[in-house]
Amino acid sequence: MYAESDYIMLSALQHYQFCPRQCALIHLEQQWSENRFTAEGRVLHERADSGTSRQEGDIRIVRTLPISSKRYGLSGQADVVEFHADGSVYPVEYKRGRPKKDLCDEVQLCAQALCLEEMLQIAIDRGALFYGQKRRRREVVFSAELRNMTEQTIRATHDLLALDETPPAIHDGRCDNCSLRQICLPGSCNETRSVAKYLAQMLRDPT
Repeated sequence: MYAESDYIMLSALQHYQFCPRQCALIHLEQQWSENRFTAEGRVLHERADSGTSRQEGDIRIVRTLPISSKRYGLSGQADVVEFHADGSVYPVEYKRGRPKKDLCDEVQLCAQALCLEEMLQIAIDRGALFYGQKRRRREVVFSAELRNMTEQTIRATHDLLALDETPPAIHDGRCDNCSLRQICLPGSCNETRSVAKYLAQMLRDPT
C-alpha cells in the first residue's frame, strides 16, 4: 500500500515505457513542450473528456472518471468507462495516431483496469484503445503477461521518481517524434544533466 503523497500519475507509465528520461523530465522537472502530435492528442482528449455520463441501451458510459489505487500508488482518470448491464466494466483510452509498435498504450490501459478492479472489487478482462487516425477501437485483453508487464512498469516508474534523478538521454529513433527534444537535448554535451538544473545555471551565468 502506498501513501497518497507517493501516488504517481497514470500517464507517467506511458511516458516511462516510451522513455524513462521523458518520464523524469515531465514528472520530476515539470518540463513540457507541445508539438503537432501532443496537440492532436490533446484535442482528441478534449472531445472525449466531457466529465459526463449517458445511457446507450444497456450501457452506461462515464467520461473522465477519476480513478486511483492504494495498492499500486496510482491516480488519474479514465477517458471512458462503460458499465454494461451484465455487470462487466470496459475502460476505453483515447489516443491520437495509430497503434504503436510497443505496448506503452496497452500498459496504461491495463493500469486503469487495475485501479478500477480495486475500486469496484470486480475482475476486468478487457478494454479498448481508440485511435484517432484509424477512427476505430482496438480491443485489449488484460492477459497475465500484460498484467505482469504493467506491474513491472509501475514498480520501475515509482523507483525512478523516488530516486529524484533524471537519467541520461539515449539518442534513438524515438527522439524525432518527442515533443521534449529541444528540452532534452539528446546527443548534446548537456544530455546527462537535469534540465531544471541546467536552466538554473544558465540564468545564474548567462555568458
